[in-house]
Amino acid sequence: MSSSAPSRQTRSSDRVVVDTDTRRASALAHLLLNGTLLVLFGALFVQAGALPSSAWEPLGAGSFPRLVLAVLMLINLGIMAQEWLHYRGAPSAAAGLVKRWLWRQRLAFGVLALFVLYILGVPMLGFRLASLAFLILVQFALGARRPRSLAIAAVIAVTFSFGLDWLFRDVFIISLPRGPFS
Repeated sequence: MSSSAPSRQTRSSDRVVVDTDTRRASALAHLLLNGTLLVLFGALFVQAGALPSSAWEPLGAGSFPRLVLAVLMLINLGIMAQEWLHYRGAPSAAAGLVKRWLWRQRLAFGVLALFVLYILGVPMLGFRLASLAFLILVQFALGARRPRSLAIAAVIAVTFSFGLDWLFRDVFIISLPRGPFS
């Protein structure tokens, strides 16, 4: 074992504290995630009611999506009720747990932030340029630093951004957002 490697020895009392902290934090994370999904599914449920009706469907085009979304909302409510019981039953977490968790998840949050910027950038830049920038930045964030890996990242980004645009435009005849430079 090298001197720079962290020690893996823990006391049993330390493991109990971590386990109870993890349980409470996990329950809170599930509550927040399912609450967010509940709001999202509720908004989609309302929007599905505005789908145009069809002469061939007696229930309308929005009936099946609304049924699926209603079931998903019920599932979210059930999970939230179950997790609320776990959350209330677990003792309070140790100080600094959220900050440590956020630090450990920084890469996931960084990629999520880049994805939000990508979604906002597609209408402004068009699919090709927004995808190109997104793919290069994500690969850089994920660790592409050497010239060879940066070159591979650039080839992947160009292939997927311009290649997918060509595939959808010329093969599937589906127009993707063009942007001001297209």
